Amino acid sequence: MADTVAESAQAPAAVRHAEEVMGTVFSFDVRGGEPLAVQAALREAVAGLHRVNEVFSTYRDDSQVSRLARGELALDDCDPEVAEVLELGAEAERSSDGWFSLRYEGRLDPTGIVKGWAVERAARRVAESGATGVSVNGGGDVQLLGVPGPERPWRVGVSDPLRPGGLAAVVSAAGAAELAVATSGSAERGAHIVDPRTGRSAVTDLVAVTVVAPTITWADCWATAAFAMGSREGLAWLEALPDTEALLITAGDEVLITGGLAARLG
Repeated sequence: MADTVAESAQAPAAVRHAEEVMGTVFSFDVRGGEPLAVQAALREAVAGLHRVNEVFSTYRDDSQVSRLARGELALDDCDPEVAEVLELGAEAERSSDGWFSLRYEGRLDPTGIVKGWAVERAARRVAESGATGVSVNGGGDVQLLGVPGPERPWRVGVSDPLRPGGLAAVVSAAGAAELAVATSGSAERGAHIVDPRTGRSAVTDLVAVTVVAPTITWADCWATAAFAMGSREGLAWLEALPDTEALLITAGDEVLITGGLAARLG
């Protein structure tokens, strides 16, 4: 889990909104821009999240993804976003050598990529309104765009999975026009990450993987894949990814970080 760290009163007036959708809460923190334009874009972004839930939810028998999985609907007859998300998921599968998967128990299930993609899309829609800073937090996965104030970067606190209420790190977006922070682990939701090789819950020495990358779509995918890999293989794989840093915490309270993460802490 992650939370945007509050800024001082010197930051521009903020427009904030929380929306319960997709089984979690999406929190918006928007700075700058013309208020009416920002509010209109925020309404569109929120409506877009509800539409994503209608189309992609695997818990709804009438969603396009559920009907596609049952063979009742062809991909060409789905909204264009379905093909877009499935292609992104296929790319994640290739890049992770299959550690990220679009299937669960043999059935099509793009859940692992949909939330990050939806967070990023919502953030970009609001930014298009002219806002100078946008933070969208979808269930602890955060997309940051712009800045919250002059010479004041966004900062994101990363929860400590072994010490409830504590922080394992604070990530700064200083110098980055866009940055994302995603965490996968067992502390909040239990053993919900699947090992694609076995189809069962991943047996790993990790309790959390936090990935820092430009976009939440990929940060979320990479955190999930690295968690399934385990600490050693996951760390080595993350080190090799471009523009990606990470913090991994094991059940034994060992903290592993990629070489460039220190420059993002503070």
